[in-house]
This record gives sequence, structure tokens and C-alpha cells, in this order.
Amino acid sequence: MVRVRLRGYLWHLTTFVMSTTSRLLEKFDELKKKNEEALLGGGARRIEQQHKKGKLTARERIDLLLDEGSFEEMGKFVAHRSHDFGLDQEHYLGDGVVTGYGTIQGRLVYVFSQDFTVFGGSLSETHAEKIVKIMDLAMKNGAPVIGLNDSGGARIQEGVVSLGGYADIFYRNVMASGVVPQISAIMGPCAGGAVYSPAMTDFIFMVENTSFMFVTGPNVVKTVTHEDVTSEELGGASTHSSKSGVTHFACANEAECIRQIKTLFSYIPQNCEDEAPRSAYEPGNEIRPVLDTIIPENPNQPYDMREVIASVVDGGEFFEVHKNFAENMVVGFARLAGRSIGIVGNQPAALAGVLDIDASVKGARFVRFCDCFNIPLLVFEDVPGFLPGTDQEWNAIITNGAKLLYAFSEATVPRITVITRKAYGGAYDVMNSKHIGADLNYAWPTAEIAVMGAQGAAEIIFRKEISEASDPAAKLKEKVEEYTQKFANPYGAAQRGYIDEVIFPRQTREKLIRGFQMLENKAAKLPRKKHGNIPL
Repeated sequence: MVRVRLRGYLWHLTTFVMSTTSRLLEKFDELKKKNEEALLGGGARRIEQQHKKGKLTARERIDLLLDEGSFEEMGKFVAHRSHDFGLDQEHYLGDGVVTGYGTIQGRLVYVFSQDFTVFGGSLSETHAEKIVKIMDLAMKNGAPVIGLNDSGGARIQEGVVSLGGYADIFYRNVMASGVVPQISAIMGPCAGGAVYSPAMTDFIFMVENTSFMFVTGPNVVKTVTHEDVTSEELGGASTHSSKSGVTHFACANEAECIRQIKTLFSYIPQNCEDEAPRSAYEPGNEIRPVLDTIIPENPNQPYDMREVIASVVDGGEFFEVHKNFAENMVVGFARLAGRSIGIVGNQPAALAGVLDIDASVKGARFVRFCDCFNIPLLVFEDVPGFLPGTDQEWNAIITNGAKLLYAFSEATVPRITVITRKAYGGAYDVMNSKHIGADLNYAWPTAEIAVMGAQGAAEIIFRKEISEASDPAAKLKEKVEEYTQKFANPYGAAQRGYIDEVIFPRQTREKLIRGFQMLENKAAKLPRKKHGNIPL
């Protein structure tokens, strides 16, 4: 009797276990199917179309960007909530954007990648919520945000809800500004209101021929202004990297774009309270004799400031930002004794290195980024002044030039200037002079620090004397030489302490390494205020 009962108990137990196991397997199978469905995005056919355009999918881009196996996805099964215009018949898991976190070079980063295969990557209420969630986490945890943009814009079937989603993202862009680095890669269309989120991030990358940005597209432009223009001409990578300055990097393809993002990432810190990662550095002979030969004997002959930079920084490696825009100003990142620094330099090889509207805005933006994220600033100065002309004056060179002045004056990171040749007029003040808070100012013996060039100064100061001379040309030459000997050198400024030391060019790297080491624990605070009012 006991055996019969035991057999019955065992039979019921076995049946229960088998039933439970069956239900678990069904649930596991359901999860597996949902994962597979989410990974497909808009389906195999649309993925194929994406590839035919020379574009990667949202997930392929993340795989290229992040360290292998490090990506942790969030919101994989999110779906839209709309029921209008047939949307209730179409649901895709993830709702057109892949979001989550992972690592680049072992460092935490948050990422969102828009999926063009799902409703053209259009932004819905839930799509926006996913992006907002990782932006909030990035600020809480002090890690950068990278956005891979490929979207047709707001999902028009959702009306104001999708517009509200954009505004939620814009607000986070502003709140995160200066807290964590924000990087945008445009890898397809980015039009209308969608452009304003990348515009508020720190750096924008674009891919040639497959990405474009504009507020109003070619059709609207043609209707309103009767201009016939293509998407590439209106808002392609070449246009925005050279004409508007909207994008900082124009890349040949998506793989190159992602490689460039990783390189940039190696120079910047995780957040505003962190420092950029350092590279190994072995002290040695830091004298660079080649620097003694760079400045031409003719003071009006150009040279390439990049040669100076390459001869000073570690390994000659200079990661230039905004390379094709405002070429009379050079900005970018390098390392000095293993430490990341930001470099701003006038470029004598383009417009003689003069400061104009575009160069001032380019420099100011870069200076402010470096100051936000504790990256020391090195300035190479060879500037004949501000560019004259009605075009500059009517387009507000006054307020735009003041942006660069404001940015340097406000910066509290270590700041060193090296004057290689010309430092004329107000541009001398603006280019990180001692008077606006630079910590160390060096000059080469070739430096000329004056209100203006000797020729122009002599013509003004000695106008009467020259005009009354029996040989005006000879008298002008005499006065030019007199002015040159008195002012076109660095020693008058050095006597007053505006220049800390006049150095041989070959000593530059050695002096800069020691200078930045001395400034490593610099502590400077701005006056207490809500915020300044930069001349926008």
C-alpha cells in the first residue's frame, strides 16, 4: 500500500516537473524570439537597402564603436504607443533606436544609435524616452554620450508628442553641456528640428556623400528662394566642414568616422571633474633644433604652424579639429609629456594668420571645450591683427572677435602662449596674452610685439616728416628701421614682464613640459555669479 502511494506521488511529481519545465521552455523560447525580432530592426529587406546605400545598420555601428562584448542594451523591447494613421498595425521592438552603454578603450560611455530601417529612424515619444534615459544616466555617472544619428526627423503621425520628445532631448543636451562630453555622428539624414541636438553637442562628425544636415531641405529652399540645390550641396559633410563650420570632422566613410571618434575619445576626460587619460612618457633630450629654422628671414613670408606644433608635441601627433574651416586658425589636441593638451595657433600659411569672424568663433568654441574639461591650453601666436573690410565689420567682427577674448579670459585651466613672430594690435591681447590671465608667456627672438607693423606705424607717426623730406622713400625706410629696432622685437614686452622669457626656438618643447608640470596643480576660481554673458 505504501509502495502504491509512493509510485503515485512520484508520478504526480514527474508530471508537475515536466509541465513546469515545458512552461519554462516556452517562456525561454518566447524571450529568444523577441531578442531575434529586436535584432532584425525593420527586417532583412530594409537592412539590405541600408547596406546598398553604403551605410551600416544601427547595431553594426555600435559594434564598431565599442570594445568587443562590452555593449549592454537598454530598452530593447520598447514599442511605440501610437494608434493613429495605421501605426497600430506596425510595431518594431526598440522603436527605431538602439540605446545602452559599453566601453571604449576600457572607459564607460553611453550611446544611442538611430535605426533607419524602422520608420526611417523617425523620432517618436518612446524613441525620445530611450535617448533621454541614457543621457540622464550619463550625467549621474559622469560618462560621455555618443549619438549616432540617422533619422528622417520627427514621426509626423505622432504630432506634438514627437516634438515634445525632441525638446526633452534638447533640454538634456543643455543640462549635460560642460558636465560630460557629448559627441554626435551624423550617418544619414538629420533635418528640421533634429539638427539642434547635434548643434548643442561638443563635436560633430559627418560622413561624406551619405550624411546631411539642414533646417529646411532642397525642396523647401527651391519653393521659397527659387534656388536649385542638392542635399549634398545644401548640407553635406563638405559644405558643413568648410563653409558653415557646423561639423568638426568630415570622414570618407562610416568606419573612418568611428575610428576618428575613438581617437578623439583618447584625448578627453570622462567628465568635468576628471582628467584626460595620460600616455606613457620617458623623459629624454627635449631640444628640437629644427625649430630654429622654421621662421623665414622675410617677415612677410608664410610658413606652416603645423610644422611648429609637430616639432613640439609627443611623437609629432596632432589631432586637428575643424581642419577645413577658418584655415587661418589651427586648433586641435596633442600630448606633451604624455598629457593631453589643447592647441590654438594662428596659421601664417592662410591669410597670414589674421583673425577674422570664423577664426575667432572657431578658436573660442575650442577654448571653451578645453576649459570645461580640464584640458590645458597651449597657444602659438603669429597674428598681424584682425581682418579689415566692410564684410567683416557688417557681419559683426566686433562681437565675434570678442568671443575669443572672452573665452580665453574666462578659462581657468593652465594656459601658456608662445609668440613665434607677429603679435600686432588688439590681436596680441586676444591671443592669450598675460593681460587676460595667461600663466606663462614665451617669445622667440623673431617675435614682433607692437601696435601694428613697422611700415604702417612709420607712415602714421612720421607722416609729416616723411612728406617734407627731400627723398620721402628714403626717409620712410629710415623710420621703418627705427620703429623696427624699437618695437618689432620681444624685449620691450619682456622688460615689462608681459613676456616671462625670450627663448631659443629649439628650447620650446623643454620649456613647455616644465611649464605645464609647474602649473599642474593650478587652482583658479571665477568671481561668484550665476553665469557670464558671453557676446553671442
